[in-house]
Amino acid sequence: MSSPTHVDRPGLDVSRMLSDRRLFLVLVTIATGVVMSLLSPFFLSVDNILNITKFGVVIGLLALGQTLVIIGGGGGIDLSVGSMLGLSGICMGLMVNAGVNVWVAAVITLGIGLLLGAFNGVLVTVIGIPSLIATLGTLYAYESAAFVAAKGVTITGFAQAGYAFLGQGKILGVPAQVVLALIPAYLLVGAMTGYHRFGRRIYEVGNNERAASLVGISPARVRFVLYGISGLLAGLGAVVTNSWLLAARPGAGGNLVLQTITIAVLGGTNIFGGRGTVSGTLLAVVFIVVLSSGLQLAGVDQIWQLGALGALLVLTVMVNNLLTARSGSR
Repeated sequence: MSSPTHVDRPGLDVSRMLSDRRLFLVLVTIATGVVMSLLSPFFLSVDNILNITKFGVVIGLLALGQTLVIIGGGGGIDLSVGSMLGLSGICMGLMVNAGVNVWVAAVITLGIGLLLGAFNGVLVTVIGIPSLIATLGTLYAYESAAFVAAKGVTITGFAQAGYAFLGQGKILGVPAQVVLALIPAYLLVGAMTGYHRFGRRIYEVGNNERAASLVGISPARVRFVLYGISGLLAGLGAVVTNSWLLAARPGAGGNLVLQTITIAVLGGTNIFGGRGTVSGTLLAVVFIVVLSSGLQLAGVDQIWQLGALGALLVLTVMVNNLLTARSGSR
């Protein structure tokens, strides 16, 4: 008599479900919110929850560009995202002080960010410099240019034509920069990666560059566009930052680059390319904002905040990778 064979029983596979980085981030964010509400009774108030969302807008825009560059493969990474934001913002400040209408200057600033990103793309895809080296070089070059152009000082003069509303106003209680900048950017990029032919090419190039080339896709062209988009999003971040602060600071984005990489990877982007989602990056931004804001409300010292953030990020990725390995072995 033969022994009975194993039959999979229908039901929920919890470990397989949790191996989805997005679901995992939702659960971790909820758990973090509960803990933070115990540390501070003000954390779960509606006003606070809506208010803290604005702290993730700029880093969310930069992380979105970083995500696209990494998904494109080829060891792609953009270390200059913060410096592009700073230089674009200074250029906008100089234009406004020269008499250019602030909204016209804002549109031109988007173009400046696009050009800075495109220059990164030329260095990587045309000249062939590894992205780590190329964007490290432009990180220093763009940051130096911002300080030289601004003469090392903060540029003011943005309080005109309702410009402050973008960074400081609210729409139905939600910060205007979330409604007018962050959400549209994620919806547009999400639609591109999910439904447009170019979006499919990003993943094809990131997964297998040689195979993509054989079917007529140019990896260099795809990656050049991705660096341009990263610069464009940095320019948008500069417009939001200037509106929020009503000032342009040459070092405004200098400390954000490592956070953008962390957020992209935490959101499920494969550092080697070919895998990642816009929604995963957005959820990672939400998690970071919830964690950081909760610790601030609880009065936790800045040094301990950095330590807690690093520890939780490492723990989150370790647990999620363990669950992924377990579900994959079944």
